[in-house]
Amino acid sequence: MIKKLGLAALALASLAAPALAAEKMTVETSDGCSFDIALRSDIAPKHVAQYTKLAKAGFYDGVVFHRVIDGFMAQTGDPTGTGMGGSNEPDIPAEFSSAHFGRGAVGAARTQDPNSANSQFFIMFADGGFLDGEYTVWGQVDEAGMACVDKIERGEPPAKPDQMMKVTVQ
Repeated sequence: MIKKLGLAALALASLAAPALAAEKMTVETSDGCSFDIALRSDIAPKHVAQYTKLAKAGFYDGVVFHRVIDGFMAQTGDPTGTGMGGSNEPDIPAEFSSAHFGRGAVGAARTQDPNSANSQFFIMFADGGFLDGEYTVWGQVDEAGMACVDKIERGEPPAKPDQMMKVTVQ
């Protein structure tokens, strides 16, 4: 009896333990390359939670990069491809930090309301310090991954937009 209670307590404790936080998202593109986004749950836990939840559900698979401005950023995450869409999840409150919007920074796209981020995000091609403290940084693409990001077709919208073919979370 005591052994059974001990096993039950151990099982219950393992269920109550927090799950290990995801560390990265991998984006496979229609260009035939991929890049990793190192997740910054230390500065934007609510954003990381929502973006990874959507990725795990397959929400981003097949979604285009709908706004890609050379020397600035590539934006994606809208299932309609128009820049006006989002998910059925609630909007995320801003999590502004001192993180810098340098090359490879991943930020939450939003309307003029700072608390309106939902599913769209952008990856910086170049330094964008003017965004610091105004948008939420929730990830970072390293320089090796930026070689793939740099291949994304430019345009607002691009004539032949690239897609996120598969997005996974590790």
